[in-house]
Amino acid sequence: MFKIVENRMIVPNINLMTIEAPLIAGEVQAGQFVILRANDDGERIPLSIADWDRAKGTISVVILTIGGTTSDLAAIQVGKNIPTAVGPLGNPTEIEHFGTVLCIGGCYGIASIYPIARALKEKGNRVIAVMEARSSYLLYWEDKLEKVSDRLIRITRDGTKGYRGHVSKIPGIMQEAREPVDRIIINGCTFLMKRSADASRPYGIKTIVSLNPIMIDGTGMCGVCRVSVGSATKFACVDGPDFDGHEVDWKELLQRRKTYLKEETIVSETSRCEDHALKTRDEAL
Repeated sequence: MFKIVENRMIVPNINLMTIEAPLIAGEVQAGQFVILRANDDGERIPLSIADWDRAKGTISVVILTIGGTTSDLAAIQVGKNIPTAVGPLGNPTEIEHFGTVLCIGGCYGIASIYPIARALKEKGNRVIAVMEARSSYLLYWEDKLEKVSDRLIRITRDGTKGYRGHVSKIPGIMQEAREPVDRIIINGCTFLMKRSADASRPYGIKTIVSLNPIMIDGTGMCGVCRVSVGSATKFACVDGPDFDGHEVDWKELLQRRKTYLKEETIVSETSRCEDHALKTRDEAL
């Protein structure tokens, strides 16, 4: 069993969860992930490890509450236990002295890009961090990213903070600043990674994305997380999660991620109905 030592909403619909998992904390490297279960009957879901404390034996993940399992995880009280925390899984992000590295994070990817930016900075790179969100109230960890980057760029679609627009504005921002970029690393939703990779393609800059397909065991046994990269079929859990964003078959990935969308929607709607029924019953009692 793994004890929850922190679980709180940091911006609407996103929770920060810290878990006692000393074996994982002792081995994890930037870019790796963990698989969690909320309860004994729950499904296994992969989550990028956003931070860790080796001395305390804890790891932290950021959870976007979008379906049944993520809602269950977000609802767990501090001091309670979860039955499963498996990791660290996947290959660490390649960390070398590249020169100037653009680290892009959106939504839950803001958190998972943090340890990568930190590791790159420790290697002597010039780190330009980019945070992207729909609005300023959805930005978080600005202070943490500022400490590990040479420049922090904010992009909001409604223009309430930083540049107005989407990640497609990044090439223009870089041209304006006259900063050559040697490598780009992107974490976040599939749409964000695709648009960022498309934006960097004309410039020939090596662009690394952390893929997030449907996954079950996380050890290469089931094959559910297969993705097409270049002319080969890869398993995101053991061959990734990092891949060259210019070689990913984004159309196939987006289609595969929608496989259980209908079922997940039913689970979410049903759980909300059950929550309402329980609340009504408790009020009546």
